[in-house]
Amino acid sequence: MKRRVVITGLGTINPLGHNTKDTWQAVLNNQHGINTIKRYTPGEKAIKIAGEIKDFDFEAFFGPKLIKRYDRFIQVALVATKEAMEDSGLDISSLDATKIGVYYGSGIGGLESISAQERKGLESGFNRISPFFIPMAIINLAAGNIAIEYGIKGPALAHVTACASATNSIGEAFRAIKDGYIDRAITGGSEAAITPLGIGGFQVMHALHAGDDINHASTPFDLNRSGFVMGEGGATLILEELELAKARGAKIYAEIVGYGQSCDASHITAPDPLGEGAVSSMRQAVTESGHALHDVDYINAHGTSTPLNDKTETLAIKRLFEDHAYQLKVSSTKSMTGHLLGASGAVEALITTLALQNGFIPATVNYQTKDPECDLDIVPNQGRHEDIQLAISNSLGFGGHNATIALKKWRD
Repeated sequence: MKRRVVITGLGTINPLGHNTKDTWQAVLNNQHGINTIKRYTPGEKAIKIAGEIKDFDFEAFFGPKLIKRYDRFIQVALVATKEAMEDSGLDISSLDATKIGVYYGSGIGGLESISAQERKGLESGFNRISPFFIPMAIINLAAGNIAIEYGIKGPALAHVTACASATNSIGEAFRAIKDGYIDRAITGGSEAAITPLGIGGFQVMHALHAGDDINHASTPFDLNRSGFVMGEGGATLILEELELAKARGAKIYAEIVGYGQSCDASHITAPDPLGEGAVSSMRQAVTESGHALHDVDYINAHGTSTPLNDKTETLAIKRLFEDHAYQLKVSSTKSMTGHLLGASGAVEALITTLALQNGFIPATVNYQTKDPECDLDIVPNQGRHEDIQLAISNSLGFGGHNATIALKKWRD
């Protein structure tokens, strides 16, 4: 017998805020978190804007000793998870830790540590680099450190599927609970790749927006979009089997009701031009939810602000939903946060959860000029108060990885 899975805790740190409350308030206010890069001084011809985490003292949070052991992406994961665990009210000491899992993704992992330790090795010798370098750099150590911090002894997995990493992590956690392998999960994703190397790598691919107008930089579905804006941060969701959550009196934000995944098998960076993989991923998620396609009210789109993604994702939505596509609300909150790469699906799942709970559809901000190929209702510039019951969130990654989760408004 399949079990029902609900979200009982939320935590985040991202360009919009240091926690869930501040992030949601920024969404309600139609704000974005894009600004000039402050963490380093970009070169003359380098990209100069990004969605950075602002004014958060990680050293004060972790202390001078621990912070030297964690790359920034791990720090982000632990900050978001602390909020989510406190929000959930879970007492791990009273539970069977082998029936709890950690499913936590990242697309790139410890890029800052890789760059810093490479420089130190070249300058001082590679026998002088940090003994914590490898556990700072490898992607599984976000999941590993979360498991260590909370004593989680079930599966601890790090899904690495580029921009789909966090959505795959949430989907796999959902399935593990639904199918009875575990009872609860800490899931989500984190990313911290705003470094000269990270920005430079995407810049030479011509994937990033190269302008300096922060209010017209991350512009999903706009005719004049010209690339994504890098963001950093992460989010953590606490998932539980419904009856166990109700038995302990947990507050429930929303229910996860479906998950889909596919691969384009087409190109290393460009989406399949017909959107076949995205169509398949969305169809799987809606089918598993037990609802019809016309029941979907809102799509939190991948919506990267790149010319190829936005028109292809629009095409996929129209191919799958047909006439209903024009009744849907389809917004991209990357217009607010920038593109958090492997963590984007976690922050977007958190925002979609709150959209369902609060009856508010987030806007696609920074929008100016309509693109005839992106002709759906993208909720331009102003969010809307509207009761929505069923939503899906898309993540489409390099390598052709596609992942979709379906979420339903919780009604007891």
